[in-house]
Amino acid sequence: MPLLALWIVWVIDWAGTLAGLVAFAHALMQRSDAYTAADRMTKPVWMAITGGATAAMLLFGFYGAGMIFWLAGIVAALVYLVDVRPKLIEVQRGGQSW
Repeated sequence: MPLLALWIVWVIDWAGTLAGLVAFAHALMQRSDAYTAADRMTKPVWMAITGGATAAMLLFGFYGAGMIFWLAGIVAALVYLVDVRPKLIEVQRGGQSW
């Protein structure tokens, strides 16, 4: 594999892992009642999902035999970051401000 391709794979791999760590850290720092107020799964469930996603991305690389586990991990982390995180922030701020 050419050097440029290796760098691209490396960046994608670590960017995904960083997204998983951010999702896990955010899930850890939120109040438990915010999850139920946002009509989402409970805090322990999201901590397990984001923690497992991060572990999968750390154990399996973006390029290789375990890529399917890496992809499942990035999907889980992105679902949290794109769907759950904004709802939690909205609930804790008190809804729409305008």
